[in-house]
Amino acid sequence: MALGRLGQCCRSVLFEPCKTVLCGVLQPGWIQGRVGVKRHLLSEDTIKLQDFQQRKLVVAHLITGSEGNYFQLFSQKLQRNELILRNELKLLLHLCQSADDMLIAKDAIYRYHNENRNFAHGKFKFGPLFMRLCFELGLENMAFSTLTDTRMKGFFSDTTSFNITIDMLFMKGCYESALEVLRTMRNQGVSFNSDTMVLAAGTCYKLNTAESYRICTTLMEEEQEKGHLIPKHAYSFAVVLALRQSDLEEAQSLFSRIMNTNGRLCQNVKVLILAMTGAVADAISVLSAALLPTSPFFVKRLEFSQEVVDFLRLKSEGTSLMVKAEQTVTQLEQAGQVTQQTLDDMLCQTPTGKRREKPIQGRRRTSRRTLKPLQFTLLSE
Repeated sequence: MALGRLGQCCRSVLFEPCKTVLCGVLQPGWIQGRVGVKRHLLSEDTIKLQDFQQRKLVVAHLITGSEGNYFQLFSQKLQRNELILRNELKLLLHLCQSADDMLIAKDAIYRYHNENRNFAHGKFKFGPLFMRLCFELGLENMAFSTLTDTRMKGFFSDTTSFNITIDMLFMKGCYESALEVLRTMRNQGVSFNSDTMVLAAGTCYKLNTAESYRICTTLMEEEQEKGHLIPKHAYSFAVVLALRQSDLEEAQSLFSRIMNTNGRLCQNVKVLILAMTGAVADAISVLSAALLPTSPFFVKRLEFSQEVVDFLRLKSEGTSLMVKAEQTVTQLEQAGQVTQQTLDDMLCQTPTGKRREKPIQGRRRTSRRTLKPLQFTLLSE
């Protein structure tokens, strides 16, 4: 009864959406030695952690002082083997603030799935909610063990749950675990989307083994045969991985499939491919083109990684193009178009996303249904 009353208090919050030198690149140990800052590959548009945290704040505000009591009551309910209701589980997950809370939440979702494995959970998906909590609290091991547990097959039936988990593991450098999640995803028949392809290619790139290279190229071929659009970020990971595996032909083939190669990352990869294949003159031409004032002054010019231009210098040594290469690189440096960012930094840079936060004063303050203030509506429903 007590759980029911608390759940009723926050029902509208839980049901309504929130409005609110480059030769080193080819060496197998280069990744381990130059990992730098570990970044994740999904934007806030996909993870939606900020929206989730805002919703948690609203729920916590509505039941201030009752959170500890709610967890105690829920723990007792689990001990008594009582039926777990969907809205009760929603509220529990929105109240989790610590690793201890998550232990109760984990037991709860196991029990809930066991009780409802033969029934549809409706449109609401508990998987992304649980994984956002793991992301927020840094519980990648819990996320991995829960997602790959055969007893939970069917509970995480959505692509988002798997993507968030892989991104979490990628950020912590747990690439073997991330690859295992991809295998689980495939075995359970969960569809891959564009974010999954970026994560898969990025994971294989970081592992940089013959097996991960085989997996990466196979995935690319399968998605292409299905007619699915593969993001250029995924292609870029695959191209550099092919170069590290000394497969120049495959690297060129993969790069040729990228529809738009005008961006900074693709241009750096292009210079690298040209330099490695001996087309030094063409690589110099790419750098020279970046110096031309073809865009307005307020548009940021292309930047090239210091290690990429240093590699070009190395490949031009002892040739008739040595002076031209040195002059071009010097001009780029003087123009501020050479960055200390490594190619790995560029590949693993977190995307910014497309959404823009609306100003607080522009948010809706009244209910469209009752025309009453939103706070009054949330408390009365």
